[in-house]
Amino acid sequence: MSRCMVKQTLPFLLHLTTIAALEGQPELDFGDLLRHRPSVPLIGGWLVARPMTASAGDFVTPGTPVEIPDGTEAGNGLTESREGFVAVVHGRLVMGDGGISVDSSRLPINSPEVGDIVIGEVNRLNENVAEIRILHVESREGGHRSLPAMKLFADIHVSEVVDRFTPSPGDAMRMRDIVRAKIIKSDPILKASTKGNSKLGVLSALCTQCGEDLVASDEKVDFNVKCNNCDYSAYRVLSDGFGHGHEIRSKKSELNRSGERWSPEAEAGLGHDGARPYLSPLADFRRGANHEMPASAKATRGGRGGGRGGRGGGRGGQGGPRREMHKAVCTLCGCDTQVPFEPTPGKPIRCRDCMDKVKDGRASKEELAKERETMNEMRAKAQATMGTKLFVGRLSYDTTEDELVEAFSALGKVKSVQVAMDRDSGRSKGFAFVTFSNREEGLAAAKKMNGAEMGGRKIVVEESKPSGGGRKGGERRGRGDRNRSKR
Repeated sequence: MSRCMVKQTLPFLLHLTTIAALEGQPELDFGDLLRHRPSVPLIGGWLVARPMTASAGDFVTPGTPVEIPDGTEAGNGLTESREGFVAVVHGRLVMGDGGISVDSSRLPINSPEVGDIVIGEVNRLNENVAEIRILHVESREGGHRSLPAMKLFADIHVSEVVDRFTPSPGDAMRMRDIVRAKIIKSDPILKASTKGNSKLGVLSALCTQCGEDLVASDEKVDFNVKCNNCDYSAYRVLSDGFGHGHEIRSKKSELNRSGERWSPEAEAGLGHDGARPYLSPLADFRRGANHEMPASAKATRGGRGGGRGGRGGGRGGQGGPRREMHKAVCTLCGCDTQVPFEPTPGKPIRCRDCMDKVKDGRASKEELAKERETMNEMRAKAQATMGTKLFVGRLSYDTTEDELVEAFSALGKVKSVQVAMDRDSGRSKGFAFVTFSNREEGLAAAKKMNGAEMGGRKIVVEESKPSGGGRKGGERRGRGDRNRSKR
């Protein structure tokens, strides 16, 4: 026995010896005294009271002694030890069905499900997805605030951030922003949305330059937040509760300008094709408002032509050219507009307002009928000036464009000739397109050359239809004529 243990035990031994002498009992030996010690609580060598036993109605924690009345059985949450029955879980003792048990006070787990409203912090921003860490399930009362490990994060796709064209989610929210979102999908991973309800969106945001809280502002179009400590201003998809949390005191979501076109100043700062890293507020401050696309982003997009779908992208000419805008006239209202593709005569070209009008079903039958008349006139006028394109099939693989020009130029003014070539092998696909400047001359040439012999083969010549799908349509027609000739 250690010296410390002897020092703590001696007062207890003397106490028991004195009690034995007063009661006339034989004096206990040292071994008997040591055997009594474990069953008697001591603190600093002094006797203390045993822990009180709990009964029905008491709150217990693991290890609390429990009194089991006669004729009563121990139920759930209790186990028998050397000292008697003790609780193994925390809760309240209840009597029922001839037994006593522990009614556990564990709260239910609030696992987010489709339709739930959650509060989260923007944890990561990628090119197309914003990841938020869920802090609280707002639409559920009670239960644990802690979430299951597989339900801690949710993804917000760029198309679910705000109801307007946004190149990347980082253009409407930043790292560490607090947002309110709605769960729209739960399997295999949680997916959320911040559009469709004015209560959804950013609730709190920090200045990326000085770290102060941002406030809502309507001073500049599409710059709906600003910092009162510095000159920083930016765009956030604001909730009506921005700056107030759960209390909805204003209509700040109107500053989001849902469905509207970006102002030129705001559009110039959009992070087209991941030009901004969006790593953190510090990274934004370090790089500044204007910076080149990171080398890693350029390398990632190098194989796709520098932009989404290989169309090019980048901001300010970085990482590939921006799409060229073409002037056009709206076929519905007749106003001047611009489109990111070359207009095709006879096809609908609508300005932003008319696109929304048709999409929402607000365009009248008279307006749509007038638009069809306009498109028919444009198509007829284009056919008269653009001539006609002929499909020439069943060509020999050795036939050249010069041979086609020589054969068709005798029938009218040939505007262009194009032999379809295979990209991989560089060989002819066996068909071509011949465009005549005059439509009547082209139709007459098609009638005369159809079935004529060229390169030892009878060729097929017919007018190329725009709905035929270009080369693929020509191939189908060529095969169809080939099969008909066999029959």
